[in-house]
Amino acid sequence: MSNFVDYVKIFCRSGKGGAGSAHFRREKFVPKGGPDGGDGGRGGHVILRGSRHYWTLIHLKYERHVFAGNGESGSRQRSSGASGEDKIIEVPLGTVARDADTGEFLFEITRHGEEKILAKGGRGGLGNFHFKTATNQAPRYAQPGEPGIEMAVILELKLLGDVGLVGFPNAGKSTLLASVSAARPEIADYPFTTLVPNLGIVEVRDRKSFVMADIPGIIEGAHEGKGLGLRFLRHIERNSILLFLVPCDSKNIKEEYEILLNELKLYNPELLDKSRFLAISKTDFIDPQIEKELEAELPDVPHVFISSVSGKGITQLKDMLWQELERINPAEPEEEEDIYS
Repeated sequence: MSNFVDYVKIFCRSGKGGAGSAHFRREKFVPKGGPDGGDGGRGGHVILRGSRHYWTLIHLKYERHVFAGNGESGSRQRSSGASGEDKIIEVPLGTVARDADTGEFLFEITRHGEEKILAKGGRGGLGNFHFKTATNQAPRYAQPGEPGIEMAVILELKLLGDVGLVGFPNAGKSTLLASVSAARPEIADYPFTTLVPNLGIVEVRDRKSFVMADIPGIIEGAHEGKGLGLRFLRHIERNSILLFLVPCDSKNIKEEYEILLNELKLYNPELLDKSRFLAISKTDFIDPQIEKELEAELPDVPHVFISSVSGKGITQLKDMLWQELERINPAEPEEEEDIYS
């Protein structure tokens, strides 16, 4: 069984608010002290918190019922009840929350430490102290606490990667990722070797690096649910750059590229707005003359001939991707630290 889980449905319930108190002050020398009932405590929230230490939702697969604590009731001397305990669910970056009943998009978590309330706890009721007036000096009632919220929520993970590898099965995506990073995806000579997305840190010059994501192979009709494509196409949405991989021994490189591009368009037209590069893989057994002949039939997109086995073109590819990432996401100037402040 795979440890990669990118879709879970959970049932969550926030805490109900505590009831306000209808207490009256009674002391030996204060026979008519008036109302002094305190407020009820707030019910606990159900909160999602982003964490870079998680890369899958497997920890929620067997914990699908999440309940926050209830608020306590108010008491004498205007004492407020304690708030219910919040329930914090840590999720990997790139998690999207949707209402399971309506499919409505709720929010997404993209930063480490970012917190969003999934189900808000009920407010505590006001004590009778708040209801005293000149004409009603002894109110014998207080507010009940608000009920909590119950809801079914779908959590979907969309991997956050700088570069996403797009290609048909056996295009060499896993081999490329293994050659440029420390990731060790399963590699074999049969379709759909990659059953789950894999991430790798790719180092470039001057100790800089970026994240590359190996997305399971796409086939024609993937947007309709064929193959594994539909299940993992959503991970491509979060990549800044799309790197298309087509083997040099393909019948028609341009045609394969256009089929892949069309599948992305049919799934989500906004994917075509991303930067695109083409890598022609498995070129260790062809000579420069064949490469020139292939150049004539390539699509109009920046390209490079590579071989993950011999290392041919790998440095050029990494430099090309890094330059584009710097153009898309220019680094902010670092502020000088004032050591005397």
